[in-house]
Amino acid sequence: MAKINLLPWREELRAERKRQFVGILGLAVVVGALVSLLVHMSFESKIGSQQSRNSYLKSEISQLDTKIKEISKLEKQREELLNRMQIVQDLQQSRPLVVRLFDELVRQIPTGVYLTEFSRKKLNLSIKGKSESTPRISAFMRNIEKSQWLKKPDVSGIKADKKGSIPTTNFTMTAKQKGFKKGKKGKNKAGGRR
Repeated sequence: MAKINLLPWREELRAERKRQFVGILGLAVVVGALVSLLVHMSFESKIGSQQSRNSYLKSEISQLDTKIKEISKLEKQREELLNRMQIVQDLQQSRPLVVRLFDELVRQIPTGVYLTEFSRKKLNLSIKGKSESTPRISAFMRNIEKSQWLKKPDVSGIKADKKGSIPTTNFTMTAKQKGFKKGKKGKNKAGGRR
């Protein structure tokens, strides 16, 4: 005879499958939660390490900024020192020029011409004096033009003075001093030695 199973085996099979499905679903939820927790912890770790790097970089940048400020101060001091050195060097180079200027003026003044006032601003000279005659003023101008240290004489005023026993002529003149430029072997432009 044939065996007939009257037990509700289909319901039991469905219930078993349902339990398996719920178990798998629960396991998937747990695995998903663990994976998301691991991902979150990994990102938090990376964010933390990046923030520590950023704070380290900020501290290093601030130290570099202070060093840059110190360097800029040092460069400014260096520029000031170089300017001072240049001024001293220019004074050292121009010192012999004053002596040569006075020596040259004495050589170029003809007899009968007397200087009463002399001033110099940079390379511009202002000369006031007296002369026994106007041709002597002209000779003084020609001598200045021929000079190796002076150039461009220009008389701006001539006035006769009849107060004294000998009549004289007062004059005002301007001229320029030839500049000092270094050439080969310590010679200047006008050919004299330093």
